[in-house]
Amino acid sequence: MGSALGLSREKIEALADYAASPLYSAAERIALEYADAMTITGRDVSDELFARLREVYNDDEIIELTAIIAWENSSSKFNRALRVPSQKLWQPE
Repeated sequence: MGSALGLSREKIEALADYAASPLYSAAERIALEYADAMTITGRDVSDELFARLREVYNDDEIIELTAIIAWENSSSKFNRALRVPSQKLWQPE
């Protein structure tokens, strides 16, 4: 899926280390950090993280980003509970 949208294989494979990867822009890093904070159990979006997010994105963009992350999290929980298998949209070659 990501490669069909123009993401390189290298960038997709570097996702686990996005914070240190030179392949990701500052805007991408903060969006991914925000997604981690929203997604990982026991984490929260701190005031400091939200302030940094606001330096990069406007209110409409933050709302859209938040909705997408929340949707993906909900979808993931729903599929896992119902044992819906992965669609295997990304398969390393």
